[in-house]
Amino acid sequence: MAKQARAKTTPAKTTTLDKRIAVYTGSFDPMTLGHLDVIRRASLLFDELLVAMGEARGKQPLFTIAERKKLIEETCSDLGNIRVVSFSGLAVEFAVAQHARTMVRGIRSTADYAYEVQMALMNRAMRPEVETIFLPTSPQYSHISSSLAKEIALHGGDLRLLVPEPVAQKLAGKIKG
Repeated sequence: MAKQARAKTTPAKTTTLDKRIAVYTGSFDPMTLGHLDVIRRASLLFDELLVAMGEARGKQPLFTIAERKKLIEETCSDLGNIRVVSFSGLAVEFAVAQHARTMVRGIRSTADYAYEVQMALMNRAMRPEVETIFLPTSPQYSHISSSLAKEIALHGGDLRLLVPEPVAQKLAGKIKG
């Protein structure tokens, strides 16, 4: 019986365009358990997730970009496919520059949904090649916001219910200082 010759195959070279890259934007000032929930779930859907810190328009940030970056990286150190970056300008243009085809948005409530749908439609009008997907925050985190976390910290409340442990420590320190 003659042996069949096996053809040698070489793995296809992966290009940036072959990777499923998504961008999750926010100010993350500070990162909350709701943000972490969306990051963890989105990281399962994409080859690479860029957690992109934008400018908090009209707000004076509590944490610097470097501090936020470090806190997110520390909190998400077990996730091998996220990269924490900062950007300025339009989020959809940043996504295109990063070769991302998807923008991820977390939704806590119908109020968030109304705003996010409007933004997604505007982004689609500007850049139809970029899709927006909405991930509803898990119910146990739907009441959490960065503003609420700062307010609770100001009054000495238990931050572990709102933010990851590294963020709780840093936030409590910032407020005391």
